[in-house]
Amino acid sequence: MPLSLRPIGRSAVLASLAALLMMSCMAPRVEDRTSAHVATRLVVLKRAHVLRAYRGNQLLREFKVALGVGGLKPKLRQGDGRVPEGEYVIDGRNPKSAFHLSLHISYPTPHQRRIAAAQGVDPGGAIMIHGLPNGQASVGQKHRVTDWTEGCIAVTDPEIEWIWRSVPDGTPILITP
Repeated sequence: MPLSLRPIGRSAVLASLAALLMMSCMAPRVEDRTSAHVATRLVVLKRAHVLRAYRGNQLLREFKVALGVGGLKPKLRQGDGRVPEGEYVIDGRNPKSAFHLSLHISYPTPHQRRIAAAQGVDPGGAIMIHGLPNGQASVGQKHRVTDWTEGCIAVTDPEIEWIWRSVPDGTPILITP
């Protein structure tokens, strides 16, 4: 029996390509996790406005970042606009983020929850590494002129795409003053 191919429309081809591209932006594939470009830890130096990705002791990439509007002091409570400090892990990701792509940081720790409870405040918790607001990718590196996030760590869209591919869930992240 001869194989019969039916033509498909341009919109079907574009939809298929979009689906393939979206799948390629998902969490690193198992075989990617052993590659030389997969980070085993992240370090954020708040004062320097730098995020570094390491594989072992080898620096893979360094990114200039924008931080929270609340200044460089450590996060104390929900809404203070500050980036937390301490040891965390990347514990989730959002492919439908309002900020291109985002990776969730495991803030607050149990200790930070206890401190907030003792002060009668909510510690917050939606701390992310993310790209630029959707539709504003053209701002690019100019976003670093001022700290503008609500307590997150912001990079450009191409940078968050690299981080998305290269930083698996469970990767430790150290955020320093």
